[in-house]
Amino acid sequence: MSEKSIYRREFLQKAGAVSVAGVLARTLPGTAAAVQERPKPWEPISDRKVRVGIVGYGVCRFGADFGFQNHPNVEVVAVSDLIQQRREGLMKACRCDTSYESLEMLVKDPKIEAVFVATDAPHHAQHCIDVMKHGKHVMTAVPAVFGSVDEAEQLVDAVRMTGQKYMMAETSSFRADCYAMRQMYRAGGFGRLVYSEGEYYHYRPTPIDSFNGWRLGMPPLWYPTHATAYYVGVTGGRLTAVSCVGFGAGFDDFKPGANRYGNQFTDEVALFETSEGGSSRMLMCKGIHGLVEERGRVFGERGWMDGTEYRGAMKEPVDTGRPTLPPGMPAGGHGGSHGLLTDEFITAILKDRDPMIDVYEALAMTVPGVAAHASALKDGERIKVPQFLPPKG
Repeated sequence: MSEKSIYRREFLQKAGAVSVAGVLARTLPGTAAAVQERPKPWEPISDRKVRVGIVGYGVCRFGADFGFQNHPNVEVVAVSDLIQQRREGLMKACRCDTSYESLEMLVKDPKIEAVFVATDAPHHAQHCIDVMKHGKHVMTAVPAVFGSVDEAEQLVDAVRMTGQKYMMAETSSFRADCYAMRQMYRAGGFGRLVYSEGEYYHYRPTPIDSFNGWRLGMPPLWYPTHATAYYVGVTGGRLTAVSCVGFGAGFDDFKPGANRYGNQFTDEVALFETSEGGSSRMLMCKGIHGLVEERGRVFGERGWMDGTEYRGAMKEPVDTGRPTLPPGMPAGGHGGSHGLLTDEFITAILKDRDPMIDVYEALAMTVPGVAAHASALKDGERIKVPQFLPPKG
């Protein structure tokens, strides 16, 4: 599957639908300008360039697609991919003349101070731990861990031990609708959420190509974050317990004995309990014909938001506009989230603060999916979600 076909839906959305910005700027009945976007010029915060290494240039080309090479506060020092042809492609895309044959070699380069890990999902945690142990900050593609609570514990330990900055590049968190929901939540527009939904549909009767075939037959909610961001990324709250139902669409790669995971579910739908006392339905589905989309809704005591429209009690204007990107920095894929994620990571380094999706938020979006799949294997048995909370104070 080509990169163009993976993102064809975004072109169709842009060409055939009212823009998110236009909808958000609309004054809705009964909400009196509660939702408002105020475009702001980009203002540099430093002349310093963060020296970055980039690892991974697989089928989605994420190593270059997040735009590090176009950020004015970044110098791409070196790149790496295990496959020579891809490594050379990444060098060209990032306008970089230094490469290493592996991440294990790249992290030893003393010039590099931060690394973007765009490798295969089963190695994300291991690679990020290695990066941090070599004294470098790290941003990783999703998910933070792949089906392993033990790796989640190891990842937290590495962040605490090294003091390096860790960020997961969860795209839904910077989609226009989810970002607007977060701003409205922080302004009190929802109160406590009674109910929320996050949906990740990716119809695939045959798998996307992947390194060593890791996508082949993978449990759907081991890749949950495009959905779970519509609760965790909106509220900062936690998904605390789950009951999940799995469904098998009969695709060849999910038949008995066809994959390394022993997994027959193409679709998983989970009902979570939340730390606010509400409930949240999160799903990852591959078997619904032709549907490729990420979306969410939130419903609270004071108001609700379905995609891009807020209805509720808020009367004062709330700026729901996403940050402005530096000149020449492309928004990138997944609803224009890629560039914003990169800018957030670099800004966190320059300002010496935690990035928005730090290790605790990343695991709050990822680990619930591990628990959900375990529940589906037990016919929907209620299972508590392991919690990884930041130290108090």
